[in-house]
Amino acid sequence: MDNFLILERLDRLERLMIANKEVLTFDEACDYTGISRSYLYKLTAAGHIPHSKPNGKLIFFERKNLVRWLLQNERKPLPESETIGDSNP
Repeated sequence: MDNFLILERLDRLERLMIANKEVLTFDEACDYTGISRSYLYKLTAAGHIPHSKPNGKLIFFERKNLVRWLLQNERKPLPESETIGDSNP
């Protein structure tokens, strides 16, 4: 089996495992959300994202709180008659 395919499958398995965890490490939270390490650190330092530092050093995230935070500014879709490109006169 090609090394690339093996690495791709391993990556998929890691993502599936992370998706099933309730508490994520800093790196896992970066992978889960797609947020860069530097930006996630800025968000935690400013207190803009829910996190925990039980020993004052390591940062942990509760997955359900991350999802809630990611979806906090939900935008409702416009009715079909108001969408861009509507060609009705």
